[in-house]
Parts: sequence; C-alpha cells; structure tokens
Amino acid sequence: MFRPGAQRLRGLQLRSFPLRGSPGRPRSVCAREGEENAPLSAETRWKDRAETVIIGGGCVGVSLAYHLAKAGMKDVVLLEKSELTAGSTWHAAGLTTYFHPGINLKKIHYDSIKLYEKLEEETGQVVGFHQPGSIRIATTPVRVDEFKYQMTRTGWHATEQYIIGPEKIQEMFPLLNMNKILAGLYNPGDGHIDPYSLTMALAAGARKYGALLKYPAPVTSLKPRSDGTWDVETPQGSMRANRIVNAAGFWAREVGQMIGLEHPLIPVQHQYVVTSTIPEVKALKRELPVLRDLEGSYYLRQERDGLLFGPYESQEKMKLQDSWVTSGVPPGFGKELFESDLDRIMEHVEAAMEMVPVLKKADIINIVNGPITYSPDILPMVGPHQGVRNYWVAIGFGYGIIHAGGVGKYLSDWILHGEPPFDLIELDPNRYGKWTTTQYTEAKARESYGFNNIVGYPKEERFAGRPTQRISGLYKTLKSKCSMGFHAGWEQPHWFYKPDQDPGYRPSFRRTNWFEPVGSEYKQVMQKVGVIDLSPFGKFTVKGQDSVRLLDHLFANVIPQVGCTNISHMLTPKGRVYAELTVSHQSPGEFLLITGSGSELHDLRWIEEEAVTGGYNVEIKNMTDVLGVLGVAGPHARKVLQKLTSEDLSDGAFKFLQTKAFKVANIPVTAIRISYTGELGWELYHRREDSAALYDIIMNAGQEEGIDNFGTYAMNALRLEKAFRAWGSEMNCDTNPLEAGLEYFVKLNKPADFIGKQALKQIKAKGLKRRLVCLTLATDDVDPEGNESIWYDGKLAASYVSIGETTLLDSELPFKKQKLRGK
Repeated sequence: MFRPGAQRLRGLQLRSFPLRGSPGRPRSVCAREGEENAPLSAETRWKDRAETVIIGGGCVGVSLAYHLAKAGMKDVVLLEKSELTAGSTWHAAGLTTYFHPGINLKKIHYDSIKLYEKLEEETGQVVGFHQPGSIRIATTPVRVDEFKYQMTRTGWHATEQYIIGPEKIQEMFPLLNMNKILAGLYNPGDGHIDPYSLTMALAAGARKYGALLKYPAPVTSLKPRSDGTWDVETPQGSMRANRIVNAAGFWAREVGQMIGLEHPLIPVQHQYVVTSTIPEVKALKRELPVLRDLEGSYYLRQERDGLLFGPYESQEKMKLQDSWVTSGVPPGFGKELFESDLDRIMEHVEAAMEMVPVLKKADIINIVNGPITYSPDILPMVGPHQGVRNYWVAIGFGYGIIHAGGVGKYLSDWILHGEPPFDLIELDPNRYGKWTTTQYTEAKARESYGFNNIVGYPKEERFAGRPTQRISGLYKTLKSKCSMGFHAGWEQPHWFYKPDQDPGYRPSFRRTNWFEPVGSEYKQVMQKVGVIDLSPFGKFTVKGQDSVRLLDHLFANVIPQVGCTNISHMLTPKGRVYAELTVSHQSPGEFLLITGSGSELHDLRWIEEEAVTGGYNVEIKNMTDVLGVLGVAGPHARKVLQKLTSEDLSDGAFKFLQTKAFKVANIPVTAIRISYTGELGWELYHRREDSAALYDIIMNAGQEEGIDNFGTYAMNALRLEKAFRAWGSEMNCDTNPLEAGLEYFVKLNKPADFIGKQALKQIKAKGLKRRLVCLTLATDDVDPEGNESIWYDGKLAASYVSIGETTLLDSELPFKKQKLRGK
C-alpha cells in the first residue's frame, strides 16, 4: 500500500488552486515545468459587431479563436465568464496522443500535436510539452488481437505506430513488472502538455493575429435575428455576431438552453493522483513513456521525479455530477475541485502498484478530482447545429487537451470555406435528437466512462439507455428473434437467429456467432424472398413553388420525373460527396427524400441551410419518426406482394425506380421499386403505427414462397457484391463522386449550376489520382472490417478500404489481376 502520507489525504476536501505560483495566478494543477509565463490581462476594449463570437475560454475555445484569427478572419471575439482555463482545462492531466481508433479523429490528434510542437516558438509562450512516447499494454491474447487490428488500419496514416514486444517495453519502461505483459502498442511523439500554459500560448497567438479575448464577460442572453445574425448580451453590453460558437465546457448546456436546445452533456468526476519524488524515477536518465494499462484501466506518466496516474473506474463506481444537469452549475464555480475519494478508485490503484511496484512505497502529494464533460458516446460535438442558423458548437470534450488544437483548425477551416476539411460525421452534433433524453445521457455517460479502456471490437454494440423512444412498430415482434443494432436512437435488426443458434452478443476480431446466420439470410434473399425493417431511414418531404429549383441546385443528378425515383448526391463546393439520398417525385413539386439513419439531421441541416440562404419558397418536413419502412426483396418479392394489392406490379407496369401510392391489404403505402440488396424488391413507406400489421400480412402471404427475415448485415453483404456504394464507406466528404465511381449519377451537362459543379469539372479535367475498385480476399477466419491498409509488392497501395471488398487505390497502380495482401 501507499505510505501513510496517502492515507492522510483520504477524505480531505481539496479546494481551488493556485497551490503553486503567485497568488491569484492559476497554474496547472501539477505545475509541470515551473515556468512563470507573463500574465495576460483581460482586454478593456469592446466591440459592437463581430464576425464570430466564441463563448468559452477553455483550451478548445481559445484554439478556435487562434485559428480563425490566424487564418485572416477579422472581428473574432471570445467571451469568457470568469478567466481563461476555468472549468475543466486548468486541472486536466494534459495527455497527448496520436492514437485513436477512429480513422479521421487521428487527424485531429495529429494536427493538435503538430501545433503544440511549434506553438512556443510562434508565440514566445512556454507550453511545457513533453514527448516521451506512449505504450499501451496488452496482458491478454484478445488485447493483442486488438493491437493487430489497429495496426491494419494505420499503414496509410501519417502517424507512427508499432507493436513492440516485452523486451522493448522493459527497455523503455524499466520500472514495470513484466510478468503478465504480452505486447505493447507504441506511439512515438505522444506525451503530455501543461494545459494552462498551452491555453495561454494560444491566447497570445490569438491576440497577436487580432482576436479580442474578453473576460470576465458572462453571456446572459442569446437572441437570434431574422437575418441569421445574433444579439449577444453580457453585463458589459451587447454585441451583434454573424455566428456564435458554443465552446462553454460544462456550462454548454446552459448556453444551449438560452436558445431552447438541450445539449446531451453531463459532467463526470475524474480523479488522478500525483506522487512525491520516487528515487527510482529520479535516477532515470530519460523520461518514461506514458503508460496505459488497459486491463487495469488507468494511465500513468512521469510527473517531474514522481508519477501521475489516473484511473477510469467502472460505471457502477464512477460518479456523475448529475445535479448540475437539473440545477445548473453552481454560481461562481470555475477553478474548484470536488472532494477526493480514493476508495472509489482503489482497485485501480492496486492494479497500478502491481504493474509499477515502486508505487507501493510512494507518497501521494495530490489527488485531483475535477469535472470533465461527457456526451453519451464520449465523443465531442463539433460543427453547425441543425434547426438554428449560424449556431455552432465545440462541446462535450472528455479529452479536450488532445482535441483542442485539431478541432480549432477543423472548425476554422469549415467556417471559412463553407465545408468541413474532412469527414468527421462521428462528431456531428446532429447525431443526437429529441430522443436523447437526460436519462439516456446519464446512462450512456456512465457506460462510456466505465468503458474507456475496454477492448474495441468491430461492430461493437453498447446497451445502456436502450431502447429509446425510437422503436419501430416491429420492435416488440422482432426483438426476441434477432440481434438488434443501434442506429441514431433506433433499434434495427442486424441479424436473426434460429432456435438452435447462439443468440448472444459475441464480439470478436474473427468470425463469430453471427457469420453463419447472416450467410443463411443472404441465401434467403438471393433464392427466395426476405423482409427487412428499414424504419430508421431519414425521411423528408420537400414541396412548394421552388422545390424543383432548390433540389436542382442541391443535387448533382437530374430531378426525376413525377412518379419516378433516382439516386442523387449533394456535393460540397469543392466537389466532395456530402450526402447520398433517394429522391422520389411523388406529385408535381412534391418530393420524398430518403437518407441513411446516421445522416438524418446531418443532411437535413444542409438542405435547410441552402433553402434559407438561397431564399427558396419551400416547405421542408422531417418525417423520420412518422413513417415506417419495410423492404421486401428477392426473386419472389413480386409474387408475394401481388397477392395483397390490386396494383399491377408486373415489370412492364411497375418499372425499376418508379414510385406509386396504393394499398397493401387496405394499408396505405408509398412503394418504391428499389432494393439496396440489388435483388428484385420494393420499399414500402407507411404510417409507423401500421408497421406490425403490414409485416404480419406480408409474412403470412409469403409462406408458400418460404419468406423470412433478414437484417442489415446480410443487406450489406448483398449490396457489396453488386458494387453498390454506401455513404460513410465508399464515399463521404473525403472523396469526390468520380473517384468513387458515381459518374452515372452526376450530370455535369445539366443546366442547373449545382453545388460543386465547377469544382468537379476541374477535377475531371485534371484527372483522378485514385479510384474505387473491388477486391476479393482469400480468408477463412478474419474478414476486412473497414479502413485496412492494402499492400502491393511490399508497398502501401491503397489509402482506404471500406467494409467488405471495396477499396480506393492509387491510380498509378496497375489494375490487372494481382495478389494483394491485407496487412
């Protein structure tokens, strides 16, 4: 156990710092370097107009101010309620890492670290940046599998990452107990930074480039104006802003509530422990790499001549500050901490002592227990918010220090250029909606915090807070027959099991219990007929005198004739694929637009923004929660459905990509002859409350044809074999439609000057540097999951692999049949 000094701190209420440094000069909790940065006094100026007002002076908000001002934006104003770094920034442990399991979030980490490396030279402010590298420790075979899985996805990324063995680990971190260690995942360049000094350096840079940082200046009111601008009220006066960015940390909920939004955020208490000098650490000739013991669920790094370690306790033991959700953040709270609770993290302390035995004789000099903000899925919310013009967010940062630099650059580029610099839909604030209740947020935040270091499997499902109010009419009918997946609040069948099959959730890096059942579903649709619940689709109606003109401006494809459907893509100004939708022209000037479940509000925001800024006279409605959808597909689909309707479903009367309204056994439906499986099929749109009855009628009618259910896993396998693209896999904001093989859907010769048209003409004229191809891989146990590196003759040949069998290859590679190995 720790020596008595540790015990003396138990139950001691740790109050606000500065414990070190001059009175009134808040510093990093750890005061890593002991540097004395010159104080940066608050501005006395005031502006009546601003291009961008940023609310919140933590590292994220200040980073955005820095990037916008450096990029040339005039009239950037940051408003902070008390002082810079108040909230979560000042007490953060300051870890920095290139690693992230999300492919594009690695870019955010990369941009942050590259900025931090040069920030001191640029601003003259010491930032206390240490880069000893980091090692993630594997002590179980499945964790080694996880490392191998992550290595398959890192080959085409700019950051270095290696699997290292026990001998190398011990050489780099000689204080470890090596008994259980099997391997390590090593990232050179990782480390830690002083959050206070970082923020002050960013603030110095922001001021250098012309931004105004005003504090104390609490925002008391936000009032939207009809022209899209905002009136921002503070005790110092009001300010007119072209846009506002909520970067208010754990005050972000209260800022959102000023304009009627309930951001799904909740503060979490996170503790870390700092020891006094440890002789064995002091004797080292170089700084230890940051250690992450994933089974012990803690991080550990060198802090001067001692150690700092912070655990992530289980969801049963962790503590939410839920009173702040219901009652608000206490007035005046900013640089305070919670009472420490060593008992809550004791099992992790003991794990750390076993892994790093010198901790057993260390004295604790500090226990920091401070608030950090969690979103339900632990990822921040970054970008413009649907339903409110010119309101942006950069909130929900559980790891704000490593995200701050990259997110500041990302948002700055987006604001200045009108489109995101790369795809980060996983951070889209519009991934949440009205279904995201406080109860759901609390349940998911507990789960996410407790799962910080669990094994990250492909096709992962997390079950806390489910189901939400978003259940289709088939949920009760199907839930005992299938493994459900979570899609934007919806429960949707992934795969179905029979009575003699294992129904459990069995995640793995290898083929697992769903593989054979999905194969059966695949054959079912190919040979007979299957039914799938597609209710999570995003569904919008657009109508009005300018509806055709608006959609012609939004989509690269032509507008379908009345009674017809097509696949259309919304492009960014630079010609990249922002979204893919199915567009059905139901009656003159009235359209039904369909998108994927995860893109619902992402796409709706883009459509609404273009409608408003372009002055189009249209009415746009979100029908996602009103309509249910059943897909019926397979060679016998027509035969089954024809039994239930007087509408002629023959090929001559109801052609591919036609849409008609009729009744199926007296239930009104809008039918589209289309199927993502690539087989004969229809999608039947109907009132959500009719779903169960419609499903039962179709299943009963198809008994003779051997009808059965199928889920999204089988649908994905079927669409891949037809080379049907999927937004988010083969195309997104990182790809243009030409390299994704979507030329058929892009009409560069249509009269309308659709968004991205001119850029796409230039791309076509210059020629492509890469293009999408299909590969077949020989494997009997480990299948590609997405984003794996592809190697050819010992060299990296592809920069991206989507789920299954499609990949974007560099165009200079030969495209004849070759042996390609997934690595």
